[in-house]
Amino acid sequence: MPAASCPPSPACAACTRVTTGNARKSRGEPRLPWRIERRALIRIRLTHTKTGALRYTGNLDMQKVWERAFRRARLPLAYSQGFHPQPRINQACPLPLGFTSQVELLDVWLEEDLPLDQVRAAVTAAIPAGITILDIQPVDLRAPALQTQVDTSDYTVTLHQGVASSDLKSKVAGVLLAPSLPRERRGKTYDLRPLIVDLRVVRLDDGTIQLHMCLTVREGATGRPEEVMLALGLDPFAASVARSGLSLKTQLPAEA
Repeated sequence: MPAASCPPSPACAACTRVTTGNARKSRGEPRLPWRIERRALIRIRLTHTKTGALRYTGNLDMQKVWERAFRRARLPLAYSQGFHPQPRINQACPLPLGFTSQVELLDVWLEEDLPLDQVRAAVTAAIPAGITILDIQPVDLRAPALQTQVDTSDYTVTLHQGVASSDLKSKVAGVLLAPSLPRERRGKTYDLRPLIVDLRVVRLDDGTIQLHMCLTVREGATGRPEEVMLALGLDPFAASVARSGLSLKTQLPAEA
């Protein structure tokens, strides 16, 4: 390697790299991206579970989990444009840490139009424990972003604290009859009541008490199970929360 102070020389590869980059910069030319952008040929939607130890894996880390899985599966992920391309993987609705889920949605773009059964088999062999692929469907490339299409989210809350179902039903009735439920999150006040679509108490045969709730998902105002529990006077840390369903708004049909 030449010394840092050596004069530029066309015969020196290191200096050529430096002088070429400087020349491009001096001419005001844009830097070249590290890869050539290719058009995504297929968009697929995975329905999957998130259980076990993955309940403590956050949204950003789940992006990496999926990226590694598709790479191990040797599937041709499509990437975003720009100088820092990212794999085109979109999760429907972030799941809070500690929650499990029986229904998660994930959109993935691929650069090759592969058979869905081939994609499913390859991904299934590459995903970690805690994820089970339940379904895979094609999605129109023109369809809106998955995150904007989520309408409601269903949760099953299993209570581990002693509470009488009759008392809890009375509290639930009070919450549903309340004209508003002012709550504070991150220093801002909001009304929880319009975010609660449905709220019911269920007593299982073994005596376990559960709350079944359907909460609205809105940009900047999403219903959270722990906030509902606090409104009922319950301890969120004395319960297990599992997402049991996601409802989407009207979608465009898949491409033929």
